[in-house]
Amino acid sequence: MTNSKVEGVRTGKRWVSIPDGTKVRFRQDGREGIIDGLTELVVDPGRNPDSRTQYRINVGDPDRILAIEDDLMVLTDADGVVLMVKQKGEYRRVVTQQLQAVFAADRFVRAA
Repeated sequence: MTNSKVEGVRTGKRWVSIPDGTKVRFRQDGREGIIDGLTELVVDPGRNPDSRTQYRINVGDPDRILAIEDDLMVLTDADGVVLMVKQKGEYRRVVTQQLQAVFAADRFVRAA
């Protein structure tokens, strides 16, 4: 069984969770936030590819929003490296490689 999607959003065969601290932008309204974990207390029918969870997104203390990965774009720096809170460049590059293995290129966007 694979987690690939016909729409071309996912390019890999397995689900890789976006790590905590990763900066993201909502596709619909452009709001930005930071991944603050996963929750299995899902009331919305939308789920991540693991079929159990949604991401908690910190959009400003104390506000958190639940979202699925299809609703999110990963923010990068000018060099295309994923932006993360409190993480050094080496770790960010590893995370970038992991996410690029499962997400299409259009899921990464340079931060303003």
